[in-house]
Amino acid sequence: MAKNNLLRMDNVGIVVESLDEAISFFTEIGLKLEGRASITGEWTGRVTGLGNQNVEIAMMVTPDGHSRLELSRFLSPAIVSDHRNAPVNALGYLRVMFTVEDVNELVARLTKHGAQLVGEVVNYENTYRLCYIRAKDGLLIGLAEQLGDK
Repeated sequence: MAKNNLLRMDNVGIVVESLDEAISFFTEIGLKLEGRASITGEWTGRVTGLGNQNVEIAMMVTPDGHSRLELSRFLSPAIVSDHRNAPVNALGYLRVMFTVEDVNELVARLTKHGAQLVGEVVNYENTYRLCYIRAKDGLLIGLAEQLGDK
């Protein structure tokens, strides 16, 4: 670490169709809404390379305050690609993984939000219980429950 300037990972960005539904879904997982805003102006396009854009964002933060998701809903320009239903071995964005207290209980709650279990909940070397779920809008989410001494 002494040879680079990295201080931290700030956030992971996810583009969604419905900001309200995404906020509700990630709130159910346990993240808290840190803030919500509309981002417009010439400067934003200079950052993203998209030119003139109009985006609604919501910043979600984990309970420990260390990790964030930036949820974005693009009003303009129009969405040009959709990777949400790509399989887990597709190149690019894969998934976000959360450590939770009780995988089964959370999966049951998330299915009420339209999520579906991708495969099954598995025990990894008696260390973690792991699974992937797909949110109603197709986002792939990983869940991990630490076993033993937590």
